[in-house]
Amino acid sequence: MCKDICRREETEEDPIKEGRGLEAPQLTLKRTAREAREKSGIHFADYQTTQLHPNSETTMETETQTTEQMTNSDLSEQIKAVTKESHVRAENTELMLSFQRGKVTMPQHKLFLCSLYEVYKVLEEEMDRNSQHPSVAPIYFPAELARLGTLEKDLEYFYGQDWREKVVVPAATRRYCHRLRQIGKENPEFLVAHAYTRYLGDLSGGQVLGRIAQKSMGLKSSEGLSFFAFPGVSSPNRFKQLYRSRMNSVELTEEERSGVLEEAVRAFELNIQVFDDLQKLLLSVHEDERQTSSTHSTPAKMLQLPRAMVQSSALLRTLMGLFVALATLSIGIYAF
Repeated sequence: MCKDICRREETEEDPIKEGRGLEAPQLTLKRTAREAREKSGIHFADYQTTQLHPNSETTMETETQTTEQMTNSDLSEQIKAVTKESHVRAENTELMLSFQRGKVTMPQHKLFLCSLYEVYKVLEEEMDRNSQHPSVAPIYFPAELARLGTLEKDLEYFYGQDWREKVVVPAATRRYCHRLRQIGKENPEFLVAHAYTRYLGDLSGGQVLGRIAQKSMGLKSSEGLSFFAFPGVSSPNRFKQLYRSRMNSVELTEEERSGVLEEAVRAFELNIQVFDDLQKLLLSVHEDERQTSSTHSTPAKMLQLPRAMVQSSALLRTLMGLFVALATLSIGIYAF
């Protein structure tokens, strides 16, 4: 039934894909990305030639000093501004509220991991393929941020070695993946918006959500929670500062920057659709299980009734036999 629902949803028109439902943000850019970087002292060449080592205190401190001079024209600040409303909506989806309330269930978490796997599989494929693109290279940190391996580990823990055959995702997840492939081929600079939205979001809430999930599902160890851990990042806050400064260094025309901002809004909308569809899928799974349980339990009850009747009948026959015997004995005594 779940697969039928997914196929049916895929035939529906997608407002994101069709370009409806999202209004392009009307932004007045006071200066270009180059002017903003020159003001803060950031030079693109420095980021192309510098290799990041998050555990290196010198590298981290040098590059994060520029974050103190961020202005409203920085790409990271503009993305934060245009996605503010979408961010709030994402946090208030049923799935995210379950995490916030500490009531995430095992079925919820497993379905969530399935969709994350599909999304990150495509995102990281496109990031790898475009790793030398001038817009992607500054924010390309596979050793520190890659999530695909952690998701594979978690899925094997919950589903077993044949987990790939058991992965189920809603239509919204497939639409998200389609969009990532599309921009990876046509507009690689838009990957900046999706990488920022997913990686920094997961890095920000990873440790907290991991503890919530562990407690809610009653897991005795960290097995099944690898996704929430970033062992390659020694200081999440400082790494996020570094990531934003690298992102702000990306060379973009005003048209490209506007496109990236629109894509950031779209990224949140796609994630919201995934969260909502996961909840619908979960409800359909529960309904299937309820119907299956009801179907199997009904014959059992029907079988119990005849058995009880048989047992009652046997007892009744025994009592009647005793009654007849006593009556006969009484008559014989009376006659005697």
